[in-house]
Amino acid sequence: QVQLVESGGGLVQAGGSLRLSCAASGSAVSSSIMGWFRQAPGKEREFVAVFNGKNGRPYYADFVKERFAISRDRPRNTVYLQMSSLSAEDTAVYYCVAGSPPLSSIRQREMYRYWGQGTQVTVSS
Repeated sequence: QVQLVESGGGLVQAGGSLRLSCAASGSAVSSSIMGWFRQAPGKEREFVAVFNGKNGRPYYADFVKERFAISRDRPRNTVYLQMSSLSAEDTAVYYCVAGSPPLSSIRQREMYRYWGQGTQVTVSS
């Protein structure tokens, strides 16, 4: 049963923009928090951003530095990640996540029950 489906990855030049989308289905729809992690080659999977549907607030990793914006379309069960001013350091596989962790744990990957298959983002310098 498909739960999270990502789209929007691809190849972009440094300084460019991309928008990722993630559509939820099945049990994942009831998750209060949806968002994104990423994993670069040879590195651990890291928190990028999530949107908390309960309080309507976004949460970002420090390295985002106002370059990314996350939003959620509740009726469509979809979360978006608008990325701008991309650099080679943003090259990674981006994973959509969904779950209902406590606020104190929203940056911990083990707290998310649902994961997408990942979408590749490659930024050429």
